[in-house]
Amino acid sequence: MDVVRSSSQRRLHSSVGEYMLWGMTLETIKQAITELPEQERTSLVAWLNEENARAWDKQIEDDFSESGAGMALLETWDAEIKTGRSVPLEEFLAKRDAADKAK
Repeated sequence: MDVVRSSSQRRLHSSVGEYMLWGMTLETIKQAITELPEQERTSLVAWLNEENARAWDKQIEDDFSESGAGMALLETWDAEIKTGRSVPLEEFLAKRDAADKAK
């Protein structure tokens, strides 16, 4: 029997922090994955990797948005560059490459 849940029920369910999807525990999901045919498991892994990459991109975007947590880091780094305590990455790499060539 399929159970259809409203989006608010799904959000509430996931916001509670339980590892359950329509009554399935994480262990049940893991077991079901091990029983998938190889082609379907490979497809699932590809999908999970894409989802993970999307989540990572969103986290970076959020962190370095105007009010994101990473903006303080960038502001600190900009101040260090302006005072000469740090150099831009491109400048550092160019100096390193020049030193390597001089050896």
